Parts: sequence; structure tokens; C-alpha cells
Amino acid sequence: MKFKFSLILLVFVGIFLSYGQKSKIATIAPKEIFVSELISKMTLEEKLGQLNLPTSGDITTGQANSSNVAKNIGQGKVGGLFNIKSVQKIKEVQKIAVERSRLKIPLLFGMDVIHGYETTFPIPLALSCTWDMNLIKRSAQIAAQEASADGINWTFSPMVDISRDPRWGRVSEGSGEDPYLGSQIAKAMVTGYQGDDLSKNNTILSCVKHFALYGAPEAGREYNTVDMSRIRMYNDYFPPYKAAVDAGVGTVMASFNEVDGIPATCNKWLMTDVLRKQWGFKGFVVTDYTAIMELTEHGMGDMQTGSALSLNAGTEMDMVSEGFLNTLQKSLQEGKVTIDEIDNAVRLILNAKYDLGLFHDPYKYCDENRAKTEIFTNSSRSEARKIATESLVLLKNENQLLPLKKSGTIAIIGPLADAKENMAGTWSVATKQENSISLLAGIKAIVGTSAKILYAKGSNLDYDAALEEKATMFGKTLNRDNRTNEAILAEALKIANQSDVIVAALGESAEFSGECSSRTNIEIPQAQKDLLAALLKTGKPVVLVLFNGRPLVLTDENATVPAILDVWFAGSEAGYAIADVLFGNENPSGKLTTTFPRSVGQVPIYYASKNTGRPLGNKEGKFEKFKTNYIDEINEPLFPFGYGLSYTTFEYTNFKVSASKINFNESLMVTVDVTNTGIFDGKEVVQLYTRDLVGSVTRPIKELKGFQKIALKKGEKQTVTFKISAEDLKFYNSELQFVAEPGEFEIFIGKDSNTAIKTKIELVK
Repeated sequence: MKFKFSLILLVFVGIFLSYGQKSKIATIAPKEIFVSELISKMTLEEKLGQLNLPTSGDITTGQANSSNVAKNIGQGKVGGLFNIKSVQKIKEVQKIAVERSRLKIPLLFGMDVIHGYETTFPIPLALSCTWDMNLIKRSAQIAAQEASADGINWTFSPMVDISRDPRWGRVSEGSGEDPYLGSQIAKAMVTGYQGDDLSKNNTILSCVKHFALYGAPEAGREYNTVDMSRIRMYNDYFPPYKAAVDAGVGTVMASFNEVDGIPATCNKWLMTDVLRKQWGFKGFVVTDYTAIMELTEHGMGDMQTGSALSLNAGTEMDMVSEGFLNTLQKSLQEGKVTIDEIDNAVRLILNAKYDLGLFHDPYKYCDENRAKTEIFTNSSRSEARKIATESLVLLKNENQLLPLKKSGTIAIIGPLADAKENMAGTWSVATKQENSISLLAGIKAIVGTSAKILYAKGSNLDYDAALEEKATMFGKTLNRDNRTNEAILAEALKIANQSDVIVAALGESAEFSGECSSRTNIEIPQAQKDLLAALLKTGKPVVLVLFNGRPLVLTDENATVPAILDVWFAGSEAGYAIADVLFGNENPSGKLTTTFPRSVGQVPIYYASKNTGRPLGNKEGKFEKFKTNYIDEINEPLFPFGYGLSYTTFEYTNFKVSASKINFNESLMVTVDVTNTGIFDGKEVVQLYTRDLVGSVTRPIKELKGFQKIALKKGEKQTVTFKISAEDLKFYNSELQFVAEPGEFEIFIGKDSNTAIKTKIELVK
């Protein structure tokens, strides 16, 4: 038996060495055996190298061998790279790792593939407004297909941070304010990227971020302090992260902010107690960009101290700071970290590489034929266009101004009308902006020769050139017009007066939202507000096509403009998709996943709020002293969570529950008939909410617990059914136990969170 085992081991080692030297596809040992054997051969320096994730830096095609990063790779000091694009570059660099380093360990290659690769989908906030998990999952599948075809095997997505403050720029990159909807989207995105088998060459490793609470910074300011109770963490902010873990996400990125006074990167309660012990996460944790270095500014100590704290907490990979690489050896000698902690971190990273199939074939993502045939294809663009149409939200449509007719003279006016570089939105790092379709180009393509199209810019993004520069970074220029404001406006009014209808393309530029794009004023910039007012004075009907990466204050616009279509940033096919909806080729069906305030002073504002002991009650809209309200504003938002109009109308009737009481082992069915009562075929998102009327802790006035997006032809009726059990009524109590409590509950159903259609049920022991 000893002889047989030795022979098997010898064969295994021979295969491994053959793989390393010749870079051929190899048949290797099971993961646990293979990884353990590999770790046993590694020097401490090589182990710390696996924990090091630098950016690609000075690597360029044909010069990889002479770059500084490449030298470290050859010495086994790098575990992965990010922000390197193209099969050619990645193959060059991988070759250094598997043919020149001592142990031939392949690299991970990561990128912020956030909402598509070269085929770009709507920004994540817009994607969430589809309320269609199949479409959202499909967007991630296509992104994985394209990224993997171009050498990428790891994406820093999805971002699942709950945010209820539209001042924060990265609200654009998340899925809105609701933990239930956010959890469904987290699951869809992770399964879209990773599929059911990471060893397939068209799936990639997913990284859920930012763990945790990143979307709740004080004052809405990027990277700012976050402070909240644990009961709020568990009920409102943790669920989407947990949903991603339950879906099998391979990696987690730590957030920049502190949690309970300790930055997430070095927070052991967060990374070990919650993530691993409570949720059972088996993958590895990576820091955000230079986060370990930043622990010094947080007040946690120098680089060595921060690195040791982070490893001890359960963070395995260091992005850019190189604190692990350069300080952990000293910390090990001083007893501040253990070799077991280092080995565990290395093991988790090697496990991920094994699961991706990189030890079987380190070049599995380096097929140049795939890169030529699977990226930005016509079929992927067609799907992106369709998904984009479903993300648009019709906010107002007075006198059925929309859909527009493909006839007469149409004026397209505004700084966002001919701005293809902005259509993909923020965090679209792989997009080739020159391939995106502007609104003007999309309308011209849809209308053809059936109508006359006129165009003028009308205004710059903002009167302040410095502000516009901040909001048009990364090549997303709006080509600022240096004529006088009066001359720019006069040109617009001239064509407006020649038109039958005006399409005003206004709002934010792509980088007016996103990372480090926090705003204190969340209205349309004044230059554009002045343009819109002038266009309205012409007496021509005006459609506001609103570009934005966050909820905006639209109180003035809602009062004066007859039609408002929120198009967010709809991706590389934006122009076509918007035109499809404007002219009725597609019926808008998007629903808001964030509340739109009337005033920035209402922020944070969200539907799932709690009652105070002095609620305004049925006197909403009126001021009453010594009640919870404002002197200068009403409590209600401008547009509630779940809101969105259609070109058709829907009627809800025959709302029923199958039982008025259930016990903890039973469930009941909730049904409602939905009828398309208008003249267009359309889609409706039927939403179900609950309210726990009496609890051991205070409970929200409404909580989303189910939704279904249905398609109905004009005149068609469908019975929509939801199942409710005790599991759906659970929450975290003051002891952080996930429980359902007996008592009365209200069940609401309708087209948005303001629905008043309700009944009562009782959960009994």
C-alpha cells in the first residue's frame, strides 16, 4: 500500500511539474490535496505574494516583461492583477506567472465589470427598475461571456449596498433602498456571473461589495463615517450581502467605512463572526483600493499594524497597499500574526484559482478567437437594447403626450441629446464609448424619413465650467460650448419655434453620479432649468428625457412639464432604447427602486420608515404642530418607491387571501386580478407589502415581500398569486434572533408602495 501511495504521489507531482513547465492542460489532484501540497512547497514570501493584488500599472502590450509589476510576478510576489484589458496583454502576463515564477501559480485577473463589458447595460440602479430577475441575471451572463472572452476571470460586482440617501453618488451603482428587492437582485447577479460551474470558460468569479453598510455614509458624502444600530444592520442593510453569500458568491470586498467604530477592512466581528461563522462564507475577502493603507488615516495605526489587524480580522487579499507583502513577515516574527492565519488566507485564494480551472489550464481565458467573436455582438447588443427599454421609468404623461408620432418636426434640445460618451453611465470601464448610441442618433434611426429632426445643444451642463469638468471625467466629455449662454439659448429657441414637439434631453452627466460624486444639490443644474423654462414658454409640448444616476428633486419640473421619462444611463444601446419607448415601439414598464424626494431636506427618505409616537396620520399633506412634519414641506415624496406609469392603465380587483389565520407551519395564498384597461399592450409590476402591527421591537409601516412582473395585452385579465408563510414575516429582534412573532399583520397589494389596497391576517401559535 505504501508503494502504491508513493507511486500515485509521484505521478501527481510529475503532472503538476509538467503543467508548470509546459503550460499544458493537466489532470490534477482533488482541490484539498492539490492546494495543501502546493502550500507545503511555498516560501513565506511566495505565500505573502498570493495575498497581494496590485493594479496592472505600467504593463502594456509587448512590454510586459520589462514592467515593474512583471518583475514581482516572476518572483512570486503577486496573486492577481486588475484593470488590465485584452487577451493579448493578459496572456503575456499569465505566461510570466506560469512559466517564469518558481511554483508556476497562475494569476487572477479582475476588473470592474459592473453593468456589462463592451456591451453595456443600464447602470445598476436603472437595471433594478426593470424588476425582472431573469433580465438582470441575463445581463450578468452576457457580461461574464464577454469579459471571460477577453481574459478577465474575476469581477468586482455586484454592488449590493442599500442606500436611502440620493446625495451619495454611488446610489447609481446599487439596486436602491429595499433589502428584499436588493436581495433578489444580488442572487440574480451572482448566479449570472458564476453560473453553476466556475470551471467553464464563460463564467467568472463574482465579488459582492462593499461589506458592509457602505451606502449609509453621514451627510451622503463618499467614504464618510457610517454609524447605525446592529438591529438596523441585520434588518435593513445586511440582507443583500447575505443573499449573495447564500447564492455562492466566491469573493467579498470589504468596505471603506467603519462599522461599530472599527473600519470594515480590519473588523473581526464583521469578517469572521458575521460573514464566516453566522453566514458560512467559504471564499476569500479582498480589500478595496488602498484600504489597508488608509487604516492609518482612520486612526488604527501604521501600515504594519493595519495589515496585521486586517489579516487577523479575516481579510485575505490586499488591493494595492502591499501591506501584507511588505509587513506580515515582520508581524509573524513579532507574534502579531500566525502562520496558520497566513496559510488559511493563501488556501482560500488558491481554492478560488482551482475552482476557476486555472491550475488545469492557466490560459483558459486567453482564446483570441473568443475575443474576436463573442464581444459586442449583434445578439448581445439586441438584448441590451431590450433590457434598457424595460429600465426606463415614465414619471408623468399628461394628456397622453407620449408616445410621440413619427411625423412632423421634432426638436431635440439639451446638453445630453448628442452625448454618446455619457450613455453608458458611470463605472463602464470596458465600454468603447465611440460605439454608444446617443439619443439624437437613436431618434434619427427610429424615425427615419417619417419626421424632420432638428437639434440644438441649448445650454451647457452647468454655468460653472469647473463643475462640468468634475462631472465629465474619464473621457465622458460634453464638448463644452464656449459661446455666450445667450447665444446657445437663442439657437435652441429658434429651432424650438420651428417644431411641433420638443424633446428636452436634460439632467446629469454620467460622472455627475458614481464614486466620489456626492452632491448637496440634487436638482437639475440651473443652466438646464433655465433652458427648460425657456422651452416651455414657446408653448410647444415638451417631453423631458431625464438622464440621471440618482433620484433628483423634480418638484419644479413635475409642476410644469407635461411628460417626464426617466432614462437613467441606459448603456451602449441607450439611444435606440429611449427612442423605442418615446415612439411607442416599446411600452415603458420600469418602476422606481428609490424614493424621489420633493426637497433635499427630506433626505434620507424611503418608504419602509417607522411610525413615531406622534405620526401625522391621515392629515398627510397638512402641517400640524407637535406632530412629525416640517414647517416648510410636506412629508410625502414626489414619487414613491415602486412608482412608474405606462402608456396603458391597469385595474386591480378581487383582492383575496385564502385564510385569515395561519400558524407557524402553514401558508396562505394572496390573489388579485389585474386587468389591462387601456389601449396598449403593457407590463405591470404587481407588488405585495406587509406590516407587522405589533412587535417586540418597532416595525416599518410597509415592507416589500413579493413582486411579479406580468405582461398583459389590452383588455386581458390575469390572476396574480403570492404565497405567504411565517418565514416571510420574520425579522431580527433586539437579541438579533431571526423570528416571526404571533399577531396581526396587514397585507397590501398594488402598483407602488403607496397602495391602500389591504386586508388583515393573523399569525397564531
